[in-house]
Amino acid sequence: MPTLELTEEDAQTVQQALTIIERSMQAGDLLSTPDMTRNYLRLKLAGYECEVFGAVFLTTRHRVIDNKVMFRGTIDGAAVYPREIAKEALSLNAAALILYHNHPSGTSEPSRADRDLTGRIRDALALFDMRILDHLIVTESESTSMAERGLI
Repeated sequence: MPTLELTEEDAQTVQQALTIIERSMQAGDLLSTPDMTRNYLRLKLAGYECEVFGAVFLTTRHRVIDNKVMFRGTIDGAAVYPREIAKEALSLNAAALILYHNHPSGTSEPSRADRDLTGRIRDALALFDMRILDHLIVTESESTSMAERGLI
């Protein structure tokens, strides 16, 4: 699948949309449904040509505390460290997380490595009474929820 190339005008439109959405996130109004989360992440990750991995950090009532791209990799992988995710979640006093990463290859199917990594992060966060609500794999045209697939 070819990489999405945005015109200058399209890039400005995407940035304006992200600004509006992120303002809503600060008010705690965003990401209340899986579809809203998917659409936001597809916009957020649209311009990346390499794989990136991030997390949305949430309160006990699942309000957004912060959203961070934490790791950047190559076109087909990124080194992700559960310790760093746990450290950031603790510093933000998060109770839950939504993990996400993109697949520049264009397929949102979770790989065995994706499933294993999610399990390792889940186990690490469980030590601190934090939950992973979902892990979304995002491409230009689709996204896959590991929670909906029963993989969390």
